[in-house]
Amino acid sequence: MNASIEQDIKAIQALESVPTILNMIADSTGLRFVCISRVTPESWTACAVLDTINFNLLPGDNLDICNTFCEEVRVSNQPIIIDHVKQDKVYHDHPVPKLFGFESYFSWPIYDAQGNFFGTLCGLDTSPVKLKTDKTKSMIESFAQLISRQLTAEYRLKIASEALKDEQQIAQIREQYIAVLGHDLRTPLSSIMMGLDVLKLMPLAKDAASVLKRMDNSAKRISLLADNVMDFTHGKMGKGIPVTKQSCNNLSEILGHTVSELESQYKKREFVSAIDINRSVDCDSGRLAQLASNLLVNAVVHGDPAKPVYFEAFTHNGELIIRVANSGKPIPPEVQARLFQPFWRNASKGSHKGLGLGLFIASQIATAHQGSLSVASDEHKTTFTLTVRL
Repeated sequence: MNASIEQDIKAIQALESVPTILNMIADSTGLRFVCISRVTPESWTACAVLDTINFNLLPGDNLDICNTFCEEVRVSNQPIIIDHVKQDKVYHDHPVPKLFGFESYFSWPIYDAQGNFFGTLCGLDTSPVKLKTDKTKSMIESFAQLISRQLTAEYRLKIASEALKDEQQIAQIREQYIAVLGHDLRTPLSSIMMGLDVLKLMPLAKDAASVLKRMDNSAKRISLLADNVMDFTHGKMGKGIPVTKQSCNNLSEILGHTVSELESQYKKREFVSAIDINRSVDCDSGRLAQLASNLLVNAVVHGDPAKPVYFEAFTHNGELIIRVANSGKPIPPEVQARLFQPFWRNASKGSHKGLGLGLFIASQIATAHQGSLSVASDEHKTTFTLTVRL
């Protein structure tokens, strides 16, 4: 059997409504044979069959297309309905009824997802049956259209499922690749950074010292990217970003140092910070500093360069609050919904070099602390807020 036709048979048999449709037509009309057929210029193939007359035709069986009325339906795209062959002015001497011995018959066209002719919904009986009533014709037409719509829905679902499967496979390969990349970067990077540390202890010419400083900064950036990749892998594998919580009495100092580092890195930007953490906090201070750094970098990159970046960190009513705000264009709601997805970056900031993992990792750090990371944005400012219950 042709593979395409075999798939079409499976498509019809996958429709849960088909057995009910065939039974309802048989019960309503009195016909003892009802089927759905796949019809091409070369073949007629049964896809689904209800047979209480022992016509001995099963799904997958074929008939010579020339010995059926369905070829006429295919060519004309018009149904054929016969109440009583012997009294029918058109078909009383036709060879097809004589060949199969039926007196009543109908064949109604069915179309596929592209609107092309698929086959027919047909029925017959050796006894005359009144089929040419408006009620019966309307019922058969409705069922034929229902089958066509369900074929379309199943086709679209299949295409969507295949696309989703492909996307999932691509995502899995990508995640495996970056995990290996992040891991394999560490060994040569460690050697480079150790070499730089050794060179720093040596007397160097002024120009060489400047080059060494740029190399050191680049190596640290590569190290940060590798760390982000490994953090992403932990998050996507369902393990979550690893945190080591312990009592921290100097979180204010740690976060203040994080802001200072960003001030040194972005000398042309103004940072306004207010840090007031007057109690011990059970947390992973390094991870919270990483979260703060990611939010600050995001604010620098996407905020109005003429306006300050604001940083707040404080405890209040048993909660730790870390807040980063910047001025600039408001973030549309549809973009806000995607901000914490990995690898997603604002297309308007396409020149920014990065993996698009900063906000994803920040959200994972928040989750690891049983906290929440939210965003609010309007025409005045955009604010990211971490809230952790202490």
